[in-house]
Amino acid sequence: MDNLSTENLQALMNQGLELAMLYLPKLLLAIVTLIAGFWIIGKIVKGTEKVLQARKVEATLERFLSSLISVGLKVMLIISVASMVGIETTSFVAVLGAAGLAIGLALQGSLSNFAGGVLILFFKPFKVGDVVDAQGYVGVIKEIQIFNTIVTTLDNERVIIPNGVLSNGPIKNLFAEPTRRVDMTYGISYEDNVQTAKEVIRNLILADKRLLEEEYGHEIYVSEHADSSVNLLVRVWCNSPDYWGVYFDMHEQVKLAFDEQGITIPYPQRDVHMKSA
Repeated sequence: MDNLSTENLQALMNQGLELAMLYLPKLLLAIVTLIAGFWIIGKIVKGTEKVLQARKVEATLERFLSSLISVGLKVMLIISVASMVGIETTSFVAVLGAAGLAIGLALQGSLSNFAGGVLILFFKPFKVGDVVDAQGYVGVIKEIQIFNTIVTTLDNERVIIPNGVLSNGPIKNLFAEPTRRVDMTYGISYEDNVQTAKEVIRNLILADKRLLEEEYGHEIYVSEHADSSVNLLVRVWCNSPDYWGVYFDMHEQVKLAFDEQGITIPYPQRDVHMKSA
């Protein structure tokens, strides 16, 4: 009985030694690969962060992309190390792929918004503080998130726009350029003198220091013979922050100047002729 136990113990020791000789080098190589892999991944993530910072990418997108690269590379490293040790990874990868496909189909809308947010943060069609006209809303960009963009309209309503539709639709960045052209239309009566009205408007333009007269000049045209008025199209240029001030002030000053000169701003009217039977 003692001899049998000794033989069994010897057999187990021999089997253990064989397994150790077989798997110990693989295990040591896997450990070294794992340590070196984590070190290399750290260098790659830091290099990515420096590149993103050099390109002045938004901090939100920078952190997200760094985390995404880090997690993705670490998952690939762990799968590779497991394969080196001898663990079958084919079925594991297949399960991950199937799970990823199912999650992608379930979150199709959210993934579209996520992709839109990445594009917006990376390409920067607008930034926080810009005034935009998008998806039927005009307002100030307050926050750009991964899935949504928050806009405060000019009457102080808070609008949350999904990034998917925002990145795939037209966007007007109203004050992205340093200067803007202000287009205005003023109607005068058919009985009034067109040249007098144009001279009144021209004097107001030359008196407004906010207008970029030397760089761009101005334009005053007869644009339309309307039903009740002769319409004058006025085009002037100003710095973007002065746009609304120029627009509203010009309307007020033109009305006051027309009143002083006796120029009529007509309103829609109709002449009715009565005929007796």
